[in-house]
Amino acid sequence: MDAVRNDPPSTSCSISIARFRALRESFPPPQVLDVRRAPAFERDPVVIPGSVRCAPQDVRALAATLEPWRPVVSVCVHGHEVSEEAAATLAAAGYDARALDGGIEQWRAEGGSVVAWRAPSRWVTRERPKIDRIACPWLVRRFVDPAARFFYVPNAEVRAFAAANGATPYDIPDVDYSHRGAECSFDAFIRLHGLDDPALAALAAIVRGADTGALDLAAEAPGLLAVSLGLSRVFADDDAMLRFGMLVYDALYARCRDAAGESHGWNPDSLRVAAAAA
Repeated sequence: MDAVRNDPPSTSCSISIARFRALRESFPPPQVLDVRRAPAFERDPVVIPGSVRCAPQDVRALAATLEPWRPVVSVCVHGHEVSEEAAATLAAAGYDARALDGGIEQWRAEGGSVVAWRAPSRWVTRERPKIDRIACPWLVRRFVDPAARFFYVPNAEVRAFAAANGATPYDIPDVDYSHRGAECSFDAFIRLHGLDDPALAALAAIVRGADTGALDLAAEAPGLLAVSLGLSRVFADDDAMLRFGMLVYDALYARCRDAAGESHGWNPDSLRVAAAAA
């Protein structure tokens, strides 16, 4: 924390390396966009872990798909006009967006890790998602591949779409990422990707209970079922439902990770005492 407090102040459209490191430890993490121009990226095709690759000319279009409750950090080579313009474009669209001071070069100079860029993974499942088909994309984007792309198609077309588009089918019968015994597809993703996290295990019980009708598995399962059914009524577009459904799972995971022991109730006497003390 001292490093964050003592770091030189950033401009209104930038974020220092130290503050960026601290932000990455929070949940949900920031949306990190690698916006280097194509020649610079092709010379050095590595990214900060968790980054989504986005050419500068595509930033405006991408803005319509980002999650408005998460801050955005744009990254170019040295943190100058390319990432600053991307941050300004996103800020104008209503996002809390900043350019990374010093860019990816300063990040590496200060010991930050990079990974080889890989094309986004592709996944496909049945249209009109409810629980697993929103929870699994959330899990993949938060813990496996932040740039993963998800497609919803009619049930009869899932396998053909997967074969034609290099996508992995999930939450349909007889595929790896699906129900097995009492487990739901969310459990399969956790198991197949080796995600060992107590908060995820707690969330998995909630998802499993809501998705399989075993509502006694977790006290929160009936609530997740109710919210999921409501989302399907609010959103006619499956991609829009996924975009905002991500917030549901961000909130549930944050509760499992950081607020599992917290309760809430109505205590008017304590409120009166606090008001009188003020």
